[in-house]
Amino acid sequence: MPIRLQKILSSAGVASRRTSETLIAQGRVSVNGQTITELGTKADPATDDIRVDGRRIKPPARLRYILLYKPRGCITSRSDPQQRPTVIDLLTKGGVREYVYPVGRLDYDSEGLLLLTSDGDLAARLTHPRHGVEREYEVVVRGVPEPRLLERLSRGVVIDGRRTAPATVRLLRSFEASAGQQGLLSLVIREGRNRQVRKMCDAIGHPVVRLRRVRIGSITDERLKPGEFRELSPRELKSLSPEPARSKKP
Repeated sequence: MPIRLQKILSSAGVASRRTSETLIAQGRVSVNGQTITELGTKADPATDDIRVDGRRIKPPARLRYILLYKPRGCITSRSDPQQRPTVIDLLTKGGVREYVYPVGRLDYDSEGLLLLTSDGDLAARLTHPRHGVEREYEVVVRGVPEPRLLERLSRGVVIDGRRTAPATVRLLRSFEASAGQQGLLSLVIREGRNRQVRKMCDAIGHPVVRLRRVRIGSITDERLKPGEFRELSPRELKSLSPEPARSKKP
């Protein structure tokens, strides 16, 4: 059954659908020996010879949906030119052989929950700002932000020349550390800009000391330790892929 090429590539774990569209536009994809550059082109993955940069792609035997607790000092990438540990290294050591890639990012110095999958459609849905999937972070900041600063964060602050979307912010507690007073915040955002949480906290004058992602959508797991991972349950997967709402009949 013919399917759009970008969907075939994303489902095969080659790249996200958006990146797959770029590959097609760059002339790096061929079908039965013919280079394809038109995004509307369809193919049948069961019968057509589909290649990216000359390498034939095949849909995975099964789609993987993995929840990993990324430790600090680990790169959210499939490889690193500086030879630093990557999240893929952790999965490979744990026996994962399928091609999977991270959904979104966590900084090198950040830790917490990270999804990895071979399902390009799900990855695209979770990372597209339009869907507003919540991500909750527990953030230790230098100093204790005043209520007015927390209100600024919740309304949105300007980073990289653009205002952030409204967020949910709470001060969980304050405590004395060796470097002085610090605050523990719960920060829920619905967009995923580069180093967004760190830049938001910088914008109110309370730099991040430690950052941990504790929830993605409705998914959380306090039992996972740094470096550990598990498969998503069917219920968790369904929560990330809700059925479209049906329009009511007049």
